[in-house]
Amino acid sequence: MDKIALIRSEEGCAHSDLPLQEVKKLMITEDSANRLAELFKALGDPTRIKLIGALLHRELCVHDLAALLDMGQSAVSHQLRYLRNMRMVKRRKSGKTVFYSLDDSHIEQIFLQTLQHLEHA
Repeated sequence: MDKIALIRSEEGCAHSDLPLQEVKKLMITEDSANRLAELFKALGDPTRIKLIGALLHRELCVHDLAALLDMGQSAVSHQLRYLRNMRMVKRRKSGKTVFYSLDDSHIEQIFLQTLQHLEHA
């Protein structure tokens, strides 16, 4: 007997006729679940949220981001490195200056839809 059938028979759920195996086939993979959790973990820090919020409006250098967030450049650089490793922001060098922007429109969409959800609640 598979695990789903065993759990259902032990609990005696009133909805035991639901096709759980079909739902299980459609569920997110373990790898995707882990990657999605990491993305949400990255969004779980207020400083990183503020950085993304600033980068929604325009490409900015570390110096400008540090001034906007009233933080040291080292701390901002650390958070930007984390976001870059998560492929949420990208960088562009112009001489000695490094400019940051959102990696793609998906990050903007996730951010804005989450804000809309919060305002809706």
